[in-house]
Amino acid sequence: VLQKWVNREISNFDYLIQLNTMAGRTYNDLAQYPVFPWILRDYTSEELDLNNPAVFRDLSKPIGVVNEKNAKAVKEKYENFEDPLGIIDKFHYGTHYSNAAGVMHYLIRVEPFTTLHIQLQSGRFDCADRQFHSIPATWQALMDNPNDVKELIPEFFYFPEFLENQNGFNLGQLQISKEVVNDVVLPKWAHSPEDFIYKHRRALESEYVSAHLHEWIDLIFGYKQRGPAAVEALNVFYYCTYEGAVDLDALTDEKERKALEGMINNFGQTPCQL
Repeated sequence: VLQKWVNREISNFDYLIQLNTMAGRTYNDLAQYPVFPWILRDYTSEELDLNNPAVFRDLSKPIGVVNEKNAKAVKEKYENFEDPLGIIDKFHYGTHYSNAAGVMHYLIRVEPFTTLHIQLQSGRFDCADRQFHSIPATWQALMDNPNDVKELIPEFFYFPEFLENQNGFNLGQLQISKEVVNDVVLPKWAHSPEDFIYKHRRALESEYVSAHLHEWIDLIFGYKQRGPAAVEALNVFYYCTYEGAVDLDALTDEKERKALEGMINNFGQTPCQL
């Protein structure tokens, strides 16, 4: 697959899907859903210029520190963390770039994810301000908050319907602006959900991304996923998210085991290292 990708026999999209599959990710498990990168950083221009490197996100950095300003806080958190019991290793991020709640967050407007979201929120929609209501605002929140490290899901590159509230769900209104949450607000350069998907997919297959995609792959699936390289790249997550970090079969206490299982399922899981 790597060779095919290098020879440009398969697209960047196909390559990412195949890597996700090999690393145990699947559409059939929300806790291990395929993970795709944020690839753009320009969600405000009238036109999207794919020949300008400045419109792209830096793919060599975890999403939590793409904004330089967050790097210091993330580093300090890691260096100052101490678990008195010695069970929990130091980490940069307590949340994860891919988890079940994040998938439902993005896909809230389409079933079965709407129903799953409502079940997760004890029988109602979460408050409007926490809904996925705008792509530019979601990116801005990532840049401002080092604790929000959600990457994307593959649907951002092929499925325009998830950006529209075709079922007419009542998702509430934003507290400050009183704006009703309906279809997802798109970047200025996208004239419709279809146009967004078309341009976003073109961005994914662009020269810039083709030349830098391996840097992101190293962080998620490769050698910067754990160990000293991960520490240096500011890419260490809570210990429970890693494959093999916890031996559930060795736990004799049923309650403890259930709690850990729940945590692993809800917290996010790092893909198997390739």
